[in-house]
Amino acid sequence: MAATKRPTTKYQPKGLTVLHEDRDIIVVEKPSGLLSIGTDRDKSRTVHSILNEYVRKGDPRSRNRVYIVHRLDRETSGILVLAKSEAAKTFLQGHWQETDKHYLTVVYGSLEPKSGTISSYLTENSAFTVYSTPDPAAGKLSHTEYVTLKETDRLSLLEIHLLTGRKHQIRVHLSEQGHPVVGDKKYGKGNDSYGTLALHARSLSFTHPVNGRRMTFEIGIPEFFTRLVGNIEAAPTGEHH
Repeated sequence: MAATKRPTTKYQPKGLTVLHEDRDIIVVEKPSGLLSIGTDRDKSRTVHSILNEYVRKGDPRSRNRVYIVHRLDRETSGILVLAKSEAAKTFLQGHWQETDKHYLTVVYGSLEPKSGTISSYLTENSAFTVYSTPDPAAGKLSHTEYVTLKETDRLSLLEIHLLTGRKHQIRVHLSEQGHPVVGDKKYGKGNDSYGTLALHARSLSFTHPVNGRRMTFEIGIPEFFTRLVGNIEAAPTGEHH
């Protein structure tokens, strides 16, 4: 009877934490600074390339591969789910509206009211900058639900429930409210001295593409957030909703 051998460290993905893996999906924690997938302009190592190597277990002839289901901005840390087949990817993307996505973020200032939903039509200009437009025909309706968890004299820790998943949505919605995300070089304060973006995809809940089970993953709070706002006793994700 052959014992199941644990993969050697050589085949662990470098720079990513695998939270769950089965024959259909792989769920990872992405650090800040890593792209989800390469672009024509940027061919650096990405979650996609690292995990393609990982599922091939060192065999360049292997036909195993992973499929991107959704993305996180390069600067955003947190949970990503990838599919191991075209069918699993199609299922997860087809049911993405039912996927529950919660983020933590630290922003400048204090929001009034302390909880609510920011809604606008988002569009993008030729410089790849996303912004709200009053014209429903020109943008996509986007909703960002937030709850203030903690405030300091100049910063607020928010839990975000992402009701739609447009590019840069959380960063743009909060910036346009006058409360940019700490460390946001694109939509934030011009004199922001923080080198890390305070945006973290903390939990993800979705239906497994094959066995139909509801799966929920939740990860801890980055140490950077604790440095910004002190110890955080955040309620378990989703408690407010």
